[in-house]
Amino acid sequence: MAYEITATRKRPQSFEDLAGQDFVSATLKASIASGRIAHAYLFSGPRGCGKTSTARILARSLNCEQGPSAEPCGRCDSCLSIARGSALDVIEIDGASNTSVENVRQIKDEVLFPPNSSKYKIYIIDEVHMLSNSAFNALLKTIEEPPPYIVFIFATTELHKVPATIKSRCQQFNFRLIDLDTIKARLASAAADLGVKADDDALLWMAREATGSLRDAYTLFDQVASFSEGYISAAKIREKLGLVGSERLGSLMEHCVAGDRASALQLLDTIIASGVSVEQFAQDAVGYVRGLLLIACGIEREALLGTPRTAFPDAVVAALDAAKLERMLAGLFELYRNMRYSVNPRWELELAVARLCAIGDYIAPAELAKTLAGLKRAISGAPSPATQAVASGLKAALGGGISLGRTEARPPVSQAQDGLEPEQNAATQEADPDDELLIEQDEPDLGALKNAIVRALGKTRLVLSMSLERSAPWFLEGATLVIPCANGYDASTVLADSSMVAKRVAEITGRSLRVEARAAEQPGSREAPAKPPMHEDDGGDDEERDPVEIVERVFRGRRVEGKSPDRDPSARDQ
Repeated sequence: MAYEITATRKRPQSFEDLAGQDFVSATLKASIASGRIAHAYLFSGPRGCGKTSTARILARSLNCEQGPSAEPCGRCDSCLSIARGSALDVIEIDGASNTSVENVRQIKDEVLFPPNSSKYKIYIIDEVHMLSNSAFNALLKTIEEPPPYIVFIFATTELHKVPATIKSRCQQFNFRLIDLDTIKARLASAAADLGVKADDDALLWMAREATGSLRDAYTLFDQVASFSEGYISAAKIREKLGLVGSERLGSLMEHCVAGDRASALQLLDTIIASGVSVEQFAQDAVGYVRGLLLIACGIEREALLGTPRTAFPDAVVAALDAAKLERMLAGLFELYRNMRYSVNPRWELELAVARLCAIGDYIAPAELAKTLAGLKRAISGAPSPATQAVASGLKAALGGGISLGRTEARPPVSQAQDGLEPEQNAATQEADPDDELLIEQDEPDLGALKNAIVRALGKTRLVLSMSLERSAPWFLEGATLVIPCANGYDASTVLADSSMVAKRVAEITGRSLRVEARAAEQPGSREAPAKPPMHEDDGGDDEERDPVEIVERVFRGRRVEGKSPDRDPSARDQ
């Protein structure tokens, strides 16, 4: 007897045999049982998921001598001839090779004749999306109002290429990919039929490589069975097909986790020398790290991992968390993209493996930010329980000469009590503790006080901070802190926020002082201005009324040249 491939030998012969298409089989069986048979069906879905097989089962159900019946007998002449593909009333057409309008016109002529010996004349057009637009237009009227004995069954893998006018005239059934467990069970059944022994991990690998297509799984099974000599094992598959294998990948990951670059690169060389291509290694490594990431997320179902759980060493699983695995997976994806344009793809792979050996030192950005926030709280004087150990370590490392926390620090004043804006309150809370230690004295150091307030307001109130920075040295007049501002604008800026400055002064010095801002031109300041003020009606000399000098005084600038153009007769003439 001639050899028959597994995909043909295991082709389903009834709706019950369809794998993973329960919705389609249940709907078609119900419509046949109720006599509601449509004149056109459109089956769409990925390759190898049962579209053509379903079309033949439907044709057998409609033309069975005991039917139409949802369960054809499979023994009558009609069922047997359809199974052999020799039925005169079931015409299968390849849409890829019959794309012209002339082929469709031939169909239109044939539908005028009734079936020879069956109840229905059924046209099965595979890959119908390959028909030309003219051919589709020629079919429109025929499939909309065909003779009562005509049934069209269209199958396509690219539904988006079928015109909407055709879709609207057909009952549509969307086939889906078959799950991995179902494919694995069918492969085990095929191996049992052939008397071939197969390991569970080998069947799992073939089912995963099929990516939801049962026909692809049967084709791969035939290829593996041809060189397995009656026993299908993962080792033979790896040896004959040039795969890395989960065992060697597990050993490589152990070296990477341990940071042993030499051993990892030596093992990589051994794997490449055994005949594994660089691209295949990258693909297998991506799949393996993906499995580790799923395990880190709490998923251990083999159907989703694609590899038995025992293929992942416990030491590797324990050493790598989700953040590190995401980093590894991103690096392998980048490797696969870069190999296409690399000078030497193997060098790219060796570089990626060397980087994977440093994964133990990787710190996720979120974890780093949390650690820095804890250190900031510890240094600012309010360490949390989670950062007290870090603060103690820093204090010991610094020799105990610098205090990381101040137990006498005052509790923060609430925004409702101090009456400040949120950003103002935030600025007061971010003051430098060293400045407070420096200023909290019986007689406050006004220079240090000025620097502390300017530094505290520098991030949130930039204009006010600049106005205070430009001011002259501060001085006290009783209970009043006088701030000599550089000009009237600075004085008005400080005066508008004097309550906030006074609040900050009280927090630093412990004394309640009233803040008074004075412009440099105002009388009563401790330091007289460099030159008397000028007025428009003042009868001063030309030098007093020089506009360039006014700009110098307002913006605290200086002349680039020694003489002003207004005072240089030669310049005026030019």
